[in-house]
Amino acid sequence: MNDTPGWASPGSTPSNGQEPGASGPVDPAGRPVPAPPADQPGADPQAPGSKWSEEQPPPGQWSAPAGAPAPGQAPPPPPAGPGWGAPHPGGQGGHGGYGGPGGYGGYGGAGGYGGWGVGWGGPPPAAKPGVIPLRPLGVGEILDGAVSTMRTYWRTVLGISLTVAVVTEIVVILLQGFVLNDTATTDTLNDPSASFDELSRAMGETMLSSTAVLLISSIGTVVATALLTTVTSRAVLGRPVTTGEAWREARPRIGRLIGLIFLLPLISLGIMLCGALPGILVGIAGAGDTAVFPLLVLGLLAALVVVIWLMVRFSLASPALMLERQGVLKSMSRSTKLVRGSWWRVLGIQLLGGIIANIIASIVIIPFALIGSALSDDGLSGFLGGTGGVGWTFLIISGIGSVIGSMVTFPISGGVSVLLYIDQRIRREALDLELARAAGVQDYGAPAPGPIPGS
Repeated sequence: MNDTPGWASPGSTPSNGQEPGASGPVDPAGRPVPAPPADQPGADPQAPGSKWSEEQPPPGQWSAPAGAPAPGQAPPPPPAGPGWGAPHPGGQGGHGGYGGPGGYGGYGGAGGYGGWGVGWGGPPPAAKPGVIPLRPLGVGEILDGAVSTMRTYWRTVLGISLTVAVVTEIVVILLQGFVLNDTATTDTLNDPSASFDELSRAMGETMLSSTAVLLISSIGTVVATALLTTVTSRAVLGRPVTTGEAWREARPRIGRLIGLIFLLPLISLGIMLCGALPGILVGIAGAGDTAVFPLLVLGLLAALVVVIWLMVRFSLASPALMLERQGVLKSMSRSTKLVRGSWWRVLGIQLLGGIIANIIASIVIIPFALIGSALSDDGLSGFLGGTGGVGWTFLIISGIGSVIGSMVTFPISGGVSVLLYIDQRIRREALDLELARAAGVQDYGAPAPGPIPGS
């Protein structure tokens, strides 16, 4: 039997020196003596020496209190208190859960330990007015939130992505078709007998065309990011937004966002030049290749590490600029503060989101590029061998694939950045309380009603 203080099963404790289970007096041989008939004087509960009270209710007028259990039945379990869940399964008469009221008193009833009410059911679930719960998020919840935003508000999201991608791709195609389509440059790069000056000129023209295309694509990305940041921030609150509303809200800050997007590559380029500077100076001084090349490589690698470190620290500057209405430098400072202490986590989530978005885009873009090259003049073999020129057929068909791919990459990349920014602010600044108030969630963060255990 259990000897826990306060525990006693009915009929398990000896009374007047009798063994458990004995129900009356016994004779010298140990046999039970039958009880006298009820009509004999010895059985009268009012007789002298009896422990019954002399003031008993009249016969037939006594009834059990309302809700009282019948004789021989265990009392019912108490109702569950607010916030404490339900009795633990398997708590019938024994060790199952914390049972009825009154301290620890008695395992025996349904519900187990009396006095604690019922077992604790854990904290209440976080409010979820929109695409994410208002609490610190996991990696899967951030990715799912970006996809849920695109799925729930697909008209606005795909409308923004499609418009920006189409306009950007039309400008890129026209630029490549009329200005940057120089077949002489391609022939020079593929000519093994070309001189150093010819190769340098061809590489410069190629870099110029690539920079122009990157510039146009970056502007399109900035516009899409600004608009989708507004959509995602509203989706967290469960509020839809139209394309016109997103444009009106984002338009005053697009100029600053463009400045931020172009400032970060300039910072990276300056750091890379500083890393290569020792090798360049040694080469100018007339040292041999054996000294210049290792120094140049080590300097560039060290600079690359610094660039990656800084870019991760500044990776939340874009949503900070849009949602907090900060300036360029202030948004970079805010991003640094939010990323501090979570650098590896932010890097992993941003990298994972970028990989997923680019894999999906590649699945769409590569087939269109192969179809475009197969229908061009030089055919698929010229495209794979690098000897084919860039014709209008290839530009148009591959541009269609790029538009479709951008419709996927823009929402995922922008959504992950915004939700990661919100997650970091929830962890550091309790932003979930402000979001709950903005979403109209009642009594969010207030203690649960009812008595506090132990009070």
